[in-house]
Amino acid sequence: MGGFTVPKYRYPAQFAGGERELLDRIGEVLLRGGYVLGEEVAEFERRLAGYLGAAHTVGVNSGTDALILTLDALGIGPGDEVITVANSFHATAQAIARRGATPVYVDCRDDDFLMDLDLLPAAFTERTRAVILVHMFGKAADVPRAARLARDAGVTLVEDCAQAIGARSHGVRVGTASAAGCWSFAPSKNLAAAGDAGAVSVQDDALADRLRLLRHFGQPRQNQHDILGYNSRLDTLQALVLLHKLDRLDTWNARRATVAATYRERLAGLPLRFQDPGEEGGHVYHLFQVCTESETVRDGLLAHLTDSGIDAVVRYPVPLPRQPALAGPAADRHPCPVAEDLSRRTLCLPIRPDLDAAEIGHVCHAVTGYFTTRAG
Repeated sequence: MGGFTVPKYRYPAQFAGGERELLDRIGEVLLRGGYVLGEEVAEFERRLAGYLGAAHTVGVNSGTDALILTLDALGIGPGDEVITVANSFHATAQAIARRGATPVYVDCRDDDFLMDLDLLPAAFTERTRAVILVHMFGKAADVPRAARLARDAGVTLVEDCAQAIGARSHGVRVGTASAAGCWSFAPSKNLAAAGDAGAVSVQDDALADRLRLLRHFGQPRQNQHDILGYNSRLDTLQALVLLHKLDRLDTWNARRATVAATYRERLAGLPLRFQDPGEEGGHVYHLFQVCTESETVRDGLLAHLTDSGIDAVVRYPVPLPRQPALAGPAADRHPCPVAEDLSRRTLCLPIRPDLDAAEIGHVCHAVTGYFTTRAG
């Protein structure tokens, strides 16, 4: 855990009470075979679809591949533009660029750190094919409004749900009210595999069928390749890990929300702002963001927390339009001052379902101590 008193992750806690059963199932698969697209993958896809309320989920290699394959399945490629938010993880825009399309950025809001949908209509052009709406840090964006704006512009809405499994937008699980929801189960996520894993949730049968072809070399059967596909299949062993955890997800998310409420209560009165949690059930707290008065204060607080044994981290220090790999005229088409400002003033406090009272107390004491020392 890197020697931290309060680490970001504590993996043993995710398996407590059932690790023997999981290890037995893994051992069975190792001896039986079926390592690629085994029956456990199909079982996980069915159960995940049921949990989300989707007609289909298609397991793939990673959350990044979920985005790439979705854009491919939608026919998006060179000459097209795809709009997304400026303050997401790099993979959101990388997927667009990997398809040969052009990422176009919209700024985020200062209160909930999500795409500013007031600015979205101005970003549409005749080349726009899709919008990737990102549910940042576990907070659900306004899917119905984004869907209306996309529909009015004649473009497709896709959701990047990598950080928000279980969150609801206007009472509906994210990833189910658009063309596709793209999921990551990387080890840092609320529902975490023991390595890379991802999925796409869709309601349309034909789109699901195309995604299944794309993930498996474009072949409906061995040695028949109908389309140019990928090698991007959810590993059977990872499906077993995800199956083992899925039933605990809502309990874990509820615990994250409790920790977040404790942070907000105990840190109230300090010169900090928090991401607006929105409606009940609308935030699953993949990350807990705090916003300071300035970059100097943020960096000082980060150093103080690290010195105190607290694994705080900045997410994300460089907005997507400023990443060298994504440079180009479109990156500067629309100013993104809020994303620029938040990148300099925010950091994440550790948040885990198993974060105990002593750890929470240590974090809150350290944060309070930093500002008390500065005031003195």
